[in-house]
Amino acid sequence: MKNLNLITLILIGLFTVSAFAQKRPSKHKIVFQFTNANDTLQQKAFANQLKNLTDHWPKAKYEVVIYNMGLEFVMPTKSKHIAAIRALHTKGVHFVVCENTMKNRKITKEQLIPEVEYVPAGIAEIVEKQEQGWSYIKGGF
Repeated sequence: MKNLNLITLILIGLFTVSAFAQKRPSKHKIVFQFTNANDTLQQKAFANQLKNLTDHWPKAKYEVVIYNMGLEFVMPTKSKHIAAIRALHTKGVHFVVCENTMKNRKITKEQLIPEVEYVPAGIAEIVEKQEQGWSYIKGGF
């Protein structure tokens, strides 16, 4: 009888450990602000930060809100990191561009990579994401 109780306890323990060891979907939701991409070192640092984070939390939700001088990051004529952006996009990172900035800077959708999405106001997008429980990170250095 003692052996049966011991075996039962071992099986319960193994089941419990197995249940907790399974990876659960990530609950992380992170919104990044990226506004200053004139410096190619900032572009590179930001792309690396995103890669490292998506490697660490592959199931998290990621959105990069780009406005002001950040638009250069997603312009093929001005960014050296388009391949990295496309790779991140295939991993589920959403890159959204502020239409107010585009209007003020007279930048058209044709000047940006097709992987980007658009929002009317970049800052409002960040505020709304935070109100929905997303963590806010300023991208770059």
